Amino acid sequence: MKPASFDYIRPGSRAEILAALAAHGDDGKILAGGQSLVAAMNFRLARPEVLIDINGTKDLDYLQPSGDSLAIGALTRHAAFHKPVVDGPLGLLLAKVVRNIAHYPIRQRGTFTGSLAHADPASEWCLVATTLDAEMLIVNADGERRCRAGDFFKGTFTTAVGAQDLLTEVRLPLLDDGWRSGFYEFSRRAGDFALAMSLAALKLENGCITEARLGVGGVADRAIRLHALENELAGKAPSRELFEDVAASAKAAIKPSEDIHASADYRRDLIRTVVLRALTEAAA
Repeated sequence: MKPASFDYIRPGSRAEILAALAAHGDDGKILAGGQSLVAAMNFRLARPEVLIDINGTKDLDYLQPSGDSLAIGALTRHAAFHKPVVDGPLGLLLAKVVRNIAHYPIRQRGTFTGSLAHADPASEWCLVATTLDAEMLIVNADGERRCRAGDFFKGTFTTAVGAQDLLTEVRLPLLDDGWRSGFYEFSRRAGDFALAMSLAALKLENGCITEARLGVGGVADRAIRLHALENELAGKAPSRELFEDVAASAKAAIKPSEDIHASADYRRDLIRTVVLRALTEAAA
């Protein structure tokens, strides 16, 4: 299939992008990497009347530490994370996760913030943002606002980004050297969408978990941060028994989605497996 006809705009600045969004509203669609949008247009699942290509706005392409966070601009490609982009645990974690995203050619064009704005429940970056409580910077012609990941994701393909908004930046907290991370994803073939995945980050001091971040993705309409299980991990020494108990609790706590790829019961078992393996890797 081929897309329905559309007008094409290539703004050269943020101001021009915001003006185009204000002018076209629901009829306009942002094009950054286009790895999801163009496919949807080809199948005519998406029919924007105006395509607003932001690739000419080079000041949206950046990765830079800022205070206690890593700022990621709207044109930062997945491929930028193939090597650690910042020293310490966060850079290693992002380099670990990125290799699970689709295939190498897609990672050359797809963008980090585009993945969040698309809000696919099986998106690895959505899981990272949710588990680490990322901060989003959303702008429009009237100003800007900041939004935490817990309030940003509303459901499948639905976020706090409105028709006239642009997600310009995402900030992830820098993790100090006490943190360790683990990530595990299950998909039927390399590059396929995840049927379940988990991200675990543990801060260890003197052999004890002092803080924990734990999330699961690919099993519901959005990534899920397991706050209660983070509290269960805190204050305890890492062990196989502890991690098995937490994984079993995760399995019991989540009511997974069901589709042609996996039944709810199958995903429920996967939840236990991916959580256990992510925690085990984080403590290794």
